[in-house]
Amino acid sequence: MLDRDGFRPNVGIILLNQKNQVFWGKRIRTHSWQFPQGGIDRGETPEQAMFRELHEEVGLQPNHVRLVARTRDWLRYEVPDRYIRRDARGHYKGQKQIWYLLQLIGHDWDLNLRATDHPEFDAWRWHDYWVPLDVVVEFKRGVYEMALTELARYLPRHEQRNRYLRSGMRARDVEPQGGPMHRAGSLLLNPGVELPPGASFDPDPQNSVPAELEVLPLPGMVPRSI
Repeated sequence: MLDRDGFRPNVGIILLNQKNQVFWGKRIRTHSWQFPQGGIDRGETPEQAMFRELHEEVGLQPNHVRLVARTRDWLRYEVPDRYIRRDARGHYKGQKQIWYLLQLIGHDWDLNLRATDHPEFDAWRWHDYWVPLDVVVEFKRGVYEMALTELARYLPRHEQRNRYLRSGMRARDVEPQGGPMHRAGSLLLNPGVELPPGASFDPDPQNSVPAELEVLPLPGMVPRSI
């Protein structure tokens, strides 16, 4: 389902925890990290698509989150020709997205990267709100910056606990700002690929295909989101 300009309607999700850290997922069998996102099916509203993608990609239900805000209008990015099948070039141009800001009111253990047979992520962690865009696939970086900037004004306020060390408390006893540390060290995915501390790893399913390498079908068919 494309609009007249060749953009497919899509939704993006910025999921917060109670510390205003964001869900940061590693694309399956790739070195890139990103937020959950996915296409809007025919007959769906953007909000309906967002809750469907939330379950399919991270295993959460509507009762696990609180809707905080959304972008006012579509944010667009173009997909380079090398990611588009030759017979789809000239028809498909890229994605137009509505971005949603959600806050998790459930628990970390409610998240499930294997909620479907076609997982998008094989690892995840909580990260500071301003994520490093250099690990996002290049053609999506502009949209990420626009979405984060527009939605930053709606970040929920929260108490700054342990702002000062109490007398006698050792600095190493304080949790680092980068996110909850599971004290399991860095997890080695395969030679040369190392997760940051605090990340959670889910082994790659045998029959999965890197989403960034998927090609788009002919016009009239529903392409997968990239």
